Order: sequence, then structure tokens, then C-alpha cells
Amino acid sequence: MPCMTFPALDALRTKGISHRFTHRHPEIDVNDERPKVISRLEPWHRQQATEMGFAPTQLCLADQVHGKHVAVIDSMPSIPVPNTDGLLTQVIGLVLGIYVADCGAVFIVDARTKACGLLHSGKKGSELGITAHALHLMAERFGSRPEDLHVQLAPCIRPPAYEVDFAAQICQDALDFGIPSTQVHDCGICTTSDRNRFYSYRLEKGRTGRMLAMLGRLA
Repeated sequence: MPCMTFPALDALRTKGISHRFTHRHPEIDVNDERPKVISRLEPWHRQQATEMGFAPTQLCLADQVHGKHVAVIDSMPSIPVPNTDGLLTQVIGLVLGIYVADCGAVFIVDARTKACGLLHSGKKGSELGITAHALHLMAERFGSRPEDLHVQLAPCIRPPAYEVDFAAQICQDALDFGIPSTQVHDCGICTTSDRNRFYSYRLEKGRTGRMLAMLGRLA
């Protein structure tokens, strides 16, 4: 199956948290511009949401712009959330989705309140501090405490394939918030390391697909 999960988040399944990170689909043509590619991948991505236990219509996406705006989702929007690179929710049955193809997908779970967050953080988003911003917003809106939070970084581009180590910045922002180091996880995988497994915007000069990070609360 062309997708992966992360052990640190798998351990939270007993709390009703479900997640997934899709890989390259071997049969979908992605040698095209982003809108066409996303439309081709969408049915398969919604199928992934179903396999996770969510209704395919409850996949909440963002219209990503490489910024730091984070939206709190209280009900399923009818369109992708505009001008947004982070999504937070505590709603049961709603699954958050963030597209990446070299940028980092940052999963955040509050094991106590079951609030979930999913961020798109590449070079610019990391410089703007989107992870720190999202964590503070979770504390404000959901009462999240550092000791209850778990952060997982998915595959993304890294040195020497890229000149900036934004993965390190993401993890440092989580640690600076006070999250225990044992609850901040980075898979350490570079998206340029396996073209058969991952889409890479840099390697494929923009004409490529997108991995989809998904995170939500089933109970």
C-alpha cells in the first residue's frame, strides 16, 4: 500500500486518533500542473480517508500559500480553507489534510484533549514560525499543555539535497514550546531519497504529485 504511518502516532490510536501519509501512486500520471494533478489524486486520497475510518466527504483541506496562518475548524467547510497552511480541530469524525511535495507535514496531537493539528511548513513557513504559532493557538483554543502534546514530522527535503534544514527548525520550535523531547519525532527521511516512493517538487521541477498528510479524531 503506497502510504505510511508513524509509530509515535500509532500509539495514540487507542485514544481515537488516526493518521496516514500517502506516498507516490504508481499508476497516476502527475507530469502536469498542480491543479490537474490534485484533481487526479483526489479520488484516491478520499479513499485513503475512508480506509482510516472517516467519511470521504469529511476530508478538510487547505488552500496552502506558504504562510503561517492556522485555522481552527469547528465544522466541515464546503471548500478548501483559503490562504491557510495549518488546520486545527477537536471535532470527532473530521479528518484534516495537508499536501506536501518537499515541504514538511507537521502532525500535532494533544493526547489529553484529543485536539489535532496538521501544518504545511517548508522553508518560508518554518522561518515564519508556523509550528510555534499553531502550538500557542492550541493552548489558547483547546487548553493544550506542552506535556500532553506529541509532534511528528513527515518526510521532507533535507540537506544536502536542500540548502536549508527547516526540519531542525520545526523540531526546535516544538521543544522551545516545552514539549518533552521524547514526544517530538522526526522520521528523518528526505523526499529526494526515493523517487519511486515520494514526489519531489525540486527533483521533478514542479511537475509532480503531492503526498497527503491526514490526521483526525475518530472518537
